[in-house]
Amino acid sequence: MKNHALEYHSRFPKGKTKVVPTKPTENSYDLSLAYSPGVAYPCLEIEKQPDLVYEYTNRGNLVGIITNGTAILGLGNIGASAGKPVMEGKAVLFKKFAGIDVFDIEINETDPEKFITIVKALEPTFGGINLEDIRAPECFHIEKTLDESMKIPVFHDDQHGTAIISTAALLNSLVITGKKAENLKVVINGAGAAAISIAEMLTHIGVRHESIFMLDSRGVINHKRTNLHESKLPFVRNTEAETLEDIFPGTDLFIGVSVANVVTEAMVKTMAEKPVMFALANPDPEIPYPDAKRARPDLIMATGRSDYPNQVNNVLGFPFIFRGALDVRAKVVNMEMKLAAAYALSELTKIPVPVEVCEAYNEVEIRFGEDYIIPKPLDERVLYHVAPAVAEAAVKTGVNQVEYPGREAYVKFLESIMAQQKEPISALEI
Repeated sequence: MKNHALEYHSRFPKGKTKVVPTKPTENSYDLSLAYSPGVAYPCLEIEKQPDLVYEYTNRGNLVGIITNGTAILGLGNIGASAGKPVMEGKAVLFKKFAGIDVFDIEINETDPEKFITIVKALEPTFGGINLEDIRAPECFHIEKTLDESMKIPVFHDDQHGTAIISTAALLNSLVITGKKAENLKVVINGAGAAAISIAEMLTHIGVRHESIFMLDSRGVINHKRTNLHESKLPFVRNTEAETLEDIFPGTDLFIGVSVANVVTEAMVKTMAEKPVMFALANPDPEIPYPDAKRARPDLIMATGRSDYPNQVNNVLGFPFIFRGALDVRAKVVNMEMKLAAAYALSELTKIPVPVEVCEAYNEVEIRFGEDYIIPKPLDERVLYHVAPAVAEAAVKTGVNQVEYPGREAYVKFLESIMAQQKEPISALEI
C-alpha cells in the first residue's frame, strides 16, 4: 500500500486538491468581470455592507483547515509541512461528503498565543475554521480563545468529532442493552482532547460525571495524583485504583482513545453484564476485535477500523456539522448543535438501510443491532439527516445569522449542491 499511496499523492497534479474557477472565463469580457475592471463593483458593495461578502464571494462555503503539525494522526509532532497531506485529505472529505470548499493552512508556529493571533487574522477569508491535529493541552486554550473572539464557527474535530460519533453509538447501545445512561460506570483510557470532549458530551445524555473514570499515561486520575493539568482536574476520583486493570471490573462502557493492546481478554471478562467497548486507537485498537468478542460474546464493540463492525469515523460528523453551520451562518458550533448531530446519527441508524449502501459494503443486509450502531460513512443519507439537525439547533439557540428555510427546502438545497459533485478517477484505476 505504501507505494500505491505515494504514487497516488505524487501523480500530476501533485497532492489531492486544486482551485477551479466557478464562473466562465472563455473570453475577454468574462475576464473583465472576473478581474479588472468588473471586480471593483462587488468590492465597493462589500465595503458599504460587509455581509455582502457572503453574496459576492465563496466565503459562505469555505472552511479553513488549520494545523501546526503538533499532533498529526498517530504520528505525533511531525511538523506543519509533514501534516499537509492529512489536511488535503480532510479537504477532500469536506468536498466529497458535503460539497464544502476548503483551503488547508499549515502554520509553522507552536506558541499557542502566536498561533491564535495568526488564525484570528484569517477570519475575513472563511465561513468557518476546522482546527486539526493540534496537541493537548494547548488545543483547549486555542479553541476556546478563538471561539470566544471570532464571529464564525471554530471546531476542533479531534476533540468534538470523536465525541459526537461516540455519543451516537452509545445512545444506540443503550437501546440494545436496555441500560440507562445514569447507571453506567464509564472508563476512558486517554486524557487528551478527544477523551475530555467525550466525557463532557456523555454527561449531556445522562451519564453521571462522577461515574466517569479517566486514565492518562500514568494511570487512573485519582486523589493521590499531583501536578495534573487543569483539564484533568475535573476527573480526579477518590479511588484506590491506579491501573487500567484495577479500574476495569464492573465497567459498563470502556472508551479507548489511547494506544494499542493495553486491554486483555481477562480484563474484558470482568466487565459488567452486556458491556460496551469503543476501542478507538488507530490503526490498532486497545484490544483486537476478535479477542474482545471471544472474551465476551455479549459485548457491543466499536473501533476506528473499517474492517470490523461499528467504525467510529469522524467523517460521519465534521462535513455535515459544518454544512449545517455554514448554511445558517452560525457564529459558533455549540453543545446543542453537537448533540443534534449525535441524535440525528443515532436515529438514522434505526431507519432501514438502502440496498446501494449494503452493496457498497458487500453486505446482503444491514440492520440496527449490535453490529450496526452507527451509520456507514458511504451512506449518502447522513448529509440529509445531520446537516438539517445542526442548522435547526443553531436557529433554536439563536446563534444563526441568516434564516433557515425549513427542512424540506433545505434538503432540496443540499441535493442541488451534491448534484454538482463530480467523482474523480478512482485510486484503484491508477
